Amino acid sequence: MMDIKERLGTIKYDVDKEYAHITVDEAICEKCPHHFCVMACPAQCYTLQNGKLMFNYEDCVECGTCSVACDQGSVTWHYPKAGKGVVYKFG
Repeated sequence: MMDIKERLGTIKYDVDKEYAHITVDEAICEKCPHHFCVMACPAQCYTLQNGKLMFNYEDCVECGTCSVACDQGSVTWHYPKAGKGVVYKFG
């Protein structure tokens, strides 16, 4: 069975470096009591490093979980612009 990083390796991305479809308000994250987004994101785009939330939108699978999981109002999520984003090989 493949781990999450191997599975993500099967997905093709067309990342728009000029437009992040997810933004995270770091000031809100600093005060977050639980950082649920780290546990909820299936693509592991959110990580904690030395108590600071790190975010990498380029690996996002566009599921929207983080926008629901963040109960602090830190995450702003928009679909990627037309022609950009994740392209699924297997449906």
